[in-house]
Amino acid sequence: MQVSLEEFKNFQFRVAEIQKVTPHPNADRLYVLTVRVGEAEKTIVAGIRKHYGEEELRGKKVIIVDNLAPATIRGIESQGMVLAASEGETLTLIVPERPTSSGTPVR
Repeated sequence: MQVSLEEFKNFQFRVAEIQKVTPHPNADRLYVLTVRVGEAEKTIVAGIRKHYGEEELRGKKVIIVDNLAPATIRGIESQGMVLAASEGETLTLIVPERPTSSGTPVR
């Protein structure tokens, strides 16, 4: 499926800093992340528990889809999506290469 340039422009990608990491109470492959996006805080449910430890994630800056419609995942509302690349069994979070402020738009 192809997405037009106009459709793509509707997505808001931003830098977010992971503040809190909690194992999802109803799924052993999910974390519940509290992220800071500029001045706002959001909750994001992410299926990265198999690939990253809690301490490894705290304070990490990642790229998120900031304007994704909320979705309830195993009873918890997720307000965005963390971007990651996967190849086989390896999952890698998409992160800024240089120091970048939380909330910075990704273009």
